[in-house]
Amino acid sequence: MTTATLEPPRGLFARFLDWVERVGNRLPDPAMLFLLLMFVVWAVSWWLSGVQFSEVDPRTGQPIQVKDLLAGTSLTAFMAQMVNTFVTFAPLGVVLVAMLGLGVAEHSGFISAGLRAMLTVTPKQLLTPTLIAVGILSHIAVDAGYVLVVPLGAVIFYAAGRHPLAGVAAAFAAVSGGFSATFFLPSSLDPLLSGLSQTAAHLIDPTVVVNPLNNYTFTTASAFLIILVGWYLTDRVIEPRLAAKPVDGDPASLPTLDALKPEEKRGLGWAVASMVVLTVLFLLTVLPETSPWRAPAGTAISAGQSNLLVSAAPLMQSIVPLIFIFFLVPGIVYGITSGSVTTHRDVIAGMTKSMSGMGYYIVMAFFCAQFIFAFGQSNLGALIAIKGATTLQSLGLPLAMTLIGIILLTASVNLLIGSASAKWALIGAIMVPMLMQLGISPDLTQAAYRVGDSSTNIVTPLMPYFPLIVVFCRRYVQSTGIGTLVALMLPYSLTLLVTWTAFLMLFWGLGIPLGVGSSYEYVRG
Repeated sequence: MTTATLEPPRGLFARFLDWVERVGNRLPDPAMLFLLLMFVVWAVSWWLSGVQFSEVDPRTGQPIQVKDLLAGTSLTAFMAQMVNTFVTFAPLGVVLVAMLGLGVAEHSGFISAGLRAMLTVTPKQLLTPTLIAVGILSHIAVDAGYVLVVPLGAVIFYAAGRHPLAGVAAAFAAVSGGFSATFFLPSSLDPLLSGLSQTAAHLIDPTVVVNPLNNYTFTTASAFLIILVGWYLTDRVIEPRLAAKPVDGDPASLPTLDALKPEEKRGLGWAVASMVVLTVLFLLTVLPETSPWRAPAGTAISAGQSNLLVSAAPLMQSIVPLIFIFFLVPGIVYGITSGSVTTHRDVIAGMTKSMSGMGYYIVMAFFCAQFIFAFGQSNLGALIAIKGATTLQSLGLPLAMTLIGIILLTASVNLLIGSASAKWALIGAIMVPMLMQLGISPDLTQAAYRVGDSSTNIVTPLMPYFPLIVVFCRRYVQSTGIGTLVALMLPYSLTLLVTWTAFLMLFWGLGIPLGVGSSYEYVRG
């Protein structure tokens, strides 16, 4: 799976991707696109607000109702909350705080020196699977992979003499496309989804208990599937197609693969030592059962199984600040010991430089936040999800086809609703009870949902972190637009959707346990 020759492919699928890129790049600027989509949502909400729908909203128990966003009260409420909607937009704080620490580490030269040292010991042919594995590991830290692994993927590939957008694609596929895959350690998504599954199951049988690790075996095995799929596509499909796309970013800001100088080796040694010290101190404060990092009467991850308690542990709420510190301190140590940082002004300059590069993202985030808020308030996403689920229910398909239908429905709805928990709260409330009556356990239904939820994350511009990935790409290829990124990620999305679905069917056919305390069949006790 190496990249010995990189000749741009000329097949039918390659021409289709070129067409997707051209059409996508003709769309308005992402910021303007979000604004236009918000106006569309307003108009559709007004049009459907008077329609009486028979579908029941599982969150309220009442018939679903579209809210008219053009009503006077809705418009004034939108204006009153506009600033709060922007400043509370979850990805905004995550990105900016993490980038402050990364900015110092990059400005001082620590990241460049560390990557150059790593590349001297990592075989070039294993660079892609190593990056994908790191992306999957980042799921432990919630959304940290978007602001940490994806940009570093570009840096690593470029420094190794490979196309940086191929590094972005491989990392993005692992972090977002393989979001439900885990590497031995569970993520915060596990108790979140299992809590919702149990709530839905109680509509049929109040005695059902859904273990937070009910999909643990499947998601761990899926990590190896993601690595193999991502490795092959990156090296054999994506990078050859990128061969004709020149890197035209600012040469002064692009990484190089020069040999480490003595002062850089010295600085890197002290910086790594500081990271070790930070890690030891962190573990000493986390491991005790009475640690303030832990939730009351709970673990360092959550206080219990209920989805309402997932974020109760201070540790899980502090992931991004911890990333900030774990890059800030080594960055400063490296700078002082290597001579690249002489005063505190150099540290502030690194932070300032990183923030100046985020100006375009902040503009996009403003309009993205307003659109997502309006779309959520309108109830249009809920209506689409509920109608899709009830239609699938009414078809009366064989069980295997129904599971595949859940995957495809989730993948489709995922193009409009980014939140995994929001989609499962809507779809699961219908699908879990329905399949329980057909003898299918909530564990299997939830696993099917997770496959569909992950596969299309990487091809929807409405995913909150999508604009950020465009910004990362533009650092290297200035003409990157929505179409460029969608065309880049579409092979991953389609391949994951097919192979991951087949992988779940294989698990089911062979009877391999999905996880801890899980089952494939539901039998009322």
